Amino acid sequence: MFFIFGFGPKQEELGPGLTRTCVNCGNTAVWRRIRESKRFTLFFIPIARWGKREFEACPICGYAVPA
Repeated sequence: MFFIFGFGPKQEELGPGLTRTCVNCGNTAVWRRIRESKRFTLFFIPIARWGKREFEACPICGYAVPA
């Protein structure tokens, strides 16, 4: 008998965020709004999710700030 399971973060894009100037790369752009949660799957079916957070990320360098 064997089990197929997975563990790790899952990110889903919620759409465009605010237009910001990045403190990391200095570019001004419309940032991406992202929701991330950790999850456990068994046979590719989500069993548990926890640690949900939302943030906005720079589309150029990936620097993120809480939303």
